Amino acid sequence: MMTGSAAEEKTFRRFLELFLREMRPPLQESDPPPTRPFSDLVLEEEVEGECLDLCLQHLYKYNCPCSLAAALARATADSILQSDLSMHHLQKATEDGAEPLTQLDAVNLARVVFNRLFEMCCLWLKELPFRRRPQPYYETSIHAIKNMRRKMEDKHVIIPDFNTLFNLQDQEEQAFFAVFDGHGGVDAAVYAANHLHVNLVHQESFGHDPSEALCQAFKRTDEGFVKKASREKLRCGTTGVVTFLRGRTLYVAWLGDSQVTLVRRGQVVELMKPHKPDREDEKLRIEALGGCVIWFGTWRVNGSLSVSRAIGDSEHKPYICGDADHSVFPLDGSEDYLILACDGFWDTVNPDEAVRVVSDHLQENTGDTTMVAHKLVASARDAGSSDNITVIVVFMRDPRSPPPTSTEDEDEEVVVEGELEEENVVEVEEDEKEEEEEEEDAVRVERGGGEGGSAADMGGKSRGGWPLQQCSAPADLAYEDRMDSFTDRTSLSLKGPSLEGRISLTPGWLQPCSFLSPELPLRSRSNFSAFQEPGLYSFTDLLWPQAAALLGQPVRRSRRFGSGSSMWVRRWPGRSREPLGRVTSSRSLQYPNRRPGQALPNLPHMPHLPHMPHEALM
Repeated sequence: MMTGSAAEEKTFRRFLELFLREMRPPLQESDPPPTRPFSDLVLEEEVEGECLDLCLQHLYKYNCPCSLAAALARATADSILQSDLSMHHLQKATEDGAEPLTQLDAVNLARVVFNRLFEMCCLWLKELPFRRRPQPYYETSIHAIKNMRRKMEDKHVIIPDFNTLFNLQDQEEQAFFAVFDGHGGVDAAVYAANHLHVNLVHQESFGHDPSEALCQAFKRTDEGFVKKASREKLRCGTTGVVTFLRGRTLYVAWLGDSQVTLVRRGQVVELMKPHKPDREDEKLRIEALGGCVIWFGTWRVNGSLSVSRAIGDSEHKPYICGDADHSVFPLDGSEDYLILACDGFWDTVNPDEAVRVVSDHLQENTGDTTMVAHKLVASARDAGSSDNITVIVVFMRDPRSPPPTSTEDEDEEVVVEGELEEENVVEVEEDEKEEEEEEEDAVRVERGGGEGGSAADMGGKSRGGWPLQQCSAPADLAYEDRMDSFTDRTSLSLKGPSLEGRISLTPGWLQPCSFLSPELPLRSRSNFSAFQEPGLYSFTDLLWPQAAALLGQPVRRSRRFGSGSSMWVRRWPGRSREPLGRVTSSRSLQYPNRRPGQALPNLPHMPHLPHMPHEALM
């Protein structure tokens, strides 16, 4: 089966039902698309990345399970790529007299994409493609805020089910996570977020040398954006850090000062060294090219940018180069989690402090990871960061379980019979307790307004295992003008217009799609909950109790995070198991009044500058 259980199939089908009620295709030429593309024009080679991004962004906006979103996005993109797009072509003359450049109207393309996505949802609601393959677990917590900057220029990407998104049948299980920190505008960050993973898959070395493929993908993305910037008169760039997991190996590639840290057995493992002008090797490289590194509040390339490598920044090349560095790290199962973040976080919170914040949060919340990224972002802001802040925490193992030890297997072999019996008694008591809790939840649901259904039904932390994927915020919603975080979600109403009459497709409307086959690899579960206002549980929809059981616990409102505005956050029942190990530090003794989960200030001295160049405002 696609998901391994009937409950998950019901969850997927229920999502499709609710999602189709919200969409109103077919979109006409005068109708605005639900999500407007950032660019007005795209090249034909950029269509795949644009299609995937539009689909994932829109599906994640409604909290679609990650594996289902990846499969729908792939099917939609394949259908678009196989269709005739010539009617959307625009011939643009070039200044140097070369052949006119063929581009597509991005808004018209977006309408086609959303109409095709609706068709796929209709087809899959009737007959869901089935096939089950194992999927590693990556529980993910994400939070991103504009903070005190005028605009949000960060972008991030999470693809926990990479093979499904690219229909890869013969590869080990793979996952992709990235953070891009734009400067001078958000265009470069958007371009990198849409196309770098697509460029990665299309590299010849992708199958046998992911490190080389990542570096080539960075270079191709840089070249593509430089051409786009030349056509559209853009002056901006972006740093970026990518983690790519294949089987039991972690690959990291980066440009600039966005960073990733690995935590293993509660200890920080350095994976990379950011590209800054004060690095001796970077300074020598820049000076050898005829540039200079000078102090202007901080060390800057030619007195402008405070990073030495980036995607874009055409006017600063070759000093700001697009050559990525990379590292490879073998995994042995003792890894706790990864923290990917932009410099708005790392400039005020060092890795040891970040680990302490995560440990404090897990201890206070019995291992619940939902708000970990929120706590990290709040810590950076409290420590003095005024920049955009984006944080992704990717858990590599169950944070409620103690870390594995090298002698664990040997210890299990010498356990005496009495200890086994005692352990079995404890497990039985825990099972009985959880069964009682589930029965209480079911009773509350039946009474019309309880807090969700059983963990197994909602794809949550059930006795048989915990979710293969949980994303507190799977995608950047591109709410550039909002003051709160990008983790907000749009409600899927459990009441609304009937789907009757809307599922039948107009003859000839749907193009053939080779992706719709029984061989479709959909592999993983995701937590999904329908967001509802408190007190609105008197639905006319008779399926509400069953839907609540399928879609999980209703969210609770919180004003702890964000810039004075409300947000929806998901809360999961905790389990009393040992959280990830804490790292102690002598700094804790210096600040006895420090609140748990709050980072200590780590601000460098910044002299007051009456004037800063536009490029320096990163």
